Amino acid sequence: MALPYQLKMEQSALHGSCMIATKMFDIKAWAEYVVEWAAEDPYGFLTTVILALTPLFLASAVLSWKLAKMIEAKEKEQKKKQKRQENIAKAKRLKKD
Repeated sequence: MALPYQLKMEQSALHGSCMIATKMFDIKAWAEYVVEWAAEDPYGFLTTVILALTPLFLASAVLSWKLAKMIEAKEKEQKKKQKRQENIAKAKRLKKD
C-alpha cells in the first residue's frame, strides 16, 4: 500500500513536475489511505488510535485532577476568610455592647 505522499510523488513524476511539488501533502489521499488501512486491518488501526490517544487522556486526567485540587483549595480559603470576617464583625458587636 502506497502512502499518500508516495502517490503524489508518482503522479508528479509522470507529469514531469518539479520535486518541490512532489512533497505536497494531499489530505484526500491521506484520508483514503486511512480508510483503506482501517478496512484492511481494523484491530491494528484501533490499537494504533488507542495508543496515540492514551497520552492525551492521561494528560487530561492529570490536568483535571490538578484543577479540582485548585478549586477545592480556593473554596477552602474563601470559607476561611468569610469565617474570619464573621468573627471580626462579631467581636466588634461585642465591643460596642
